Amino acid sequence: MCGIVGYIGKRKAYPILIKGLHRLEYRGYDSAGVALINDEGQLNVYKAKGKVAELEAFCAEKDTNGCIGIAHTRWATHGEPNTVNAHPHYSESERLAIIHNGIIENYAVLKAGLQQEGYTFRSDTDTEVLVQLIEYTQVNRHVDLKTAVQLALQQVIGAYAIAILDKDHPDTLIAARKGSPLVVGIGEDEYFLASDATPIVEYTDKVIYIEDEEVVVLTANSQSSILNYQLSTINGVDKTPEIKRLELSLSQLEKGGYPHFMLKEIFEQPRTLTDSMRGRVNVRQDNIALSGFIDNKERFLNAKRIIITACGTSWHAGLIAMYAIEEFAQIPVEVEYSSEFRYRKPVINQDDVVIAISQSGETADTLAAIQLAKSKGAFIFSICNVVGASIPRVSDSGCYTHVGPEIGVASTKAFTAQVTALTMLALCIGREKGTMSEDKYLAVVRELGRIPDKISRVLEQDARIADFAKTFTYAQNFIYLGRGYNYPVAMEGALKLKEISYIHAEGYPAAEMKHGPIALISQEMPVVVVAPHCGTYEKVVSNIQEIKARKGRVIAVVTEGDELVSKIADYIIEVPETEECLTPLLTVIPLQLLAYHIAVVKGCDVDQPRNLAKSVTVE
Repeated sequence: MCGIVGYIGKRKAYPILIKGLHRLEYRGYDSAGVALINDEGQLNVYKAKGKVAELEAFCAEKDTNGCIGIAHTRWATHGEPNTVNAHPHYSESERLAIIHNGIIENYAVLKAGLQQEGYTFRSDTDTEVLVQLIEYTQVNRHVDLKTAVQLALQQVIGAYAIAILDKDHPDTLIAARKGSPLVVGIGEDEYFLASDATPIVEYTDKVIYIEDEEVVVLTANSQSSILNYQLSTINGVDKTPEIKRLELSLSQLEKGGYPHFMLKEIFEQPRTLTDSMRGRVNVRQDNIALSGFIDNKERFLNAKRIIITACGTSWHAGLIAMYAIEEFAQIPVEVEYSSEFRYRKPVINQDDVVIAISQSGETADTLAAIQLAKSKGAFIFSICNVVGASIPRVSDSGCYTHVGPEIGVASTKAFTAQVTALTMLALCIGREKGTMSEDKYLAVVRELGRIPDKISRVLEQDARIADFAKTFTYAQNFIYLGRGYNYPVAMEGALKLKEISYIHAEGYPAAEMKHGPIALISQEMPVVVVAPHCGTYEKVVSNIQEIKARKGRVIAVVTEGDELVSKIADYIIEVPETEECLTPLLTVIPLQLLAYHIAVVKGCDVDQPRNLAKSVTVE
């Protein structure tokens, strides 16, 4: 959620930190701040409510000198979004400054204890409690700062990624994490720190991913050019860091001529799905090879049940996977919201397979859910996009989607890649179990290879969708309907609309319309119906007729050449014909475009919608 950037080296830190904050804006935030130790050893903290640009304006006349610093974008948890609650936070003596992602769950108890010791607090945040605790520990236990950090974190309940400066040690930056991502970039005579790799990629491709309950100390002596890093646990056990190479390029972080990242990412989908299938679907398009399945074949074949756990858009991808796995592999599938699964004392068996889906690989609830399942002996398979993230690291096996960074908060290309990866997994299990015919297997695999070109054909309708989208900016509510494989698509379309246009929308199974939602139908209630010519098509046609009989306005997504729905609906968007199990990869594209264009006409911030964060790393 929040963004962390840090720098220590020979260069001026401020420009690097500000550029890094801009790179992290996609994560969602409401305020920003920076702390710098200048050449005279003064620790300066500057912060502002609003965008990073507001912070830049505030700092324009300030002293931004110094070769060491930390910076932060805050998404409010404890305390309203304002300048006082923005990070960094000083300790009481103003000798220390801290930035923090996550939530300290026992902050109230810790705060009360510190107040009894005479400490006062400027903000309403849990973060200020942590920096005060660290200073109190250092002063009263007579230990160095690293040890104080370790001892303080042993008292903390919750999640954190922190970075700390000490003006008495202007050559040292200390960081630690638990449950919130943190990565160290290793450059030439310099170190970088960030909550993900996007602020680092233009400076180095060598990184260390900090693990849970690890503390890293970065030191740089500007006089002798000696740089060093030390890694240990909060319990004082020294660790040997593993240096990894980034699979990320600077060009992936630019808009490439598009007005918004979201539109760029929608149009990238023909390429990203090709990338996701590369090396997995062979050139003859008659076989799929997923190493995560091949290496753990028996766990899938012997599974009595598959549990899919995810949040938001990834949960919708999981619902589509449920249809595919049950159809092809004949294994019972349950799809769980991670936030509920982790707390409802679920029955988990050792012969269960748990599939975790997360674009970022850092979703807090999903990470906690799989840790619970793993403790019960279940086999964990993850579908993630970010290489080296927490979820794939704790999983037994998995599959990366390889679509590149997704900057737009509203997920688009990550969704279609997740559906693609899950469909490939379902095909692998079904073929190996012998529960689907070879003819059916070959038909779906070959059609999967054609999907990128068919998405390109759907995208050719962008201008027409943009044109009629203007008609619906008046709406305060939308209903989305679909059946079978396209019921989750209806929910995903509704989610996209409300995420970025702030129009209330709900997705329903089309047949359930008569069980309540039909009461809402009127000329003022647009209805989006996902109605490809497959499965229960005729029944969906009947649903559309019921809507029109009540003067509802219908936008329908139909198969090319459709004759029935095209005569009834007010607006139609055509998608190419394909296998029923693959229709979501085509039908979701018009819904992404519709949501995007409605939001743009309304003047909404498409890439950074209010109150939302790209990666939800706190509960």
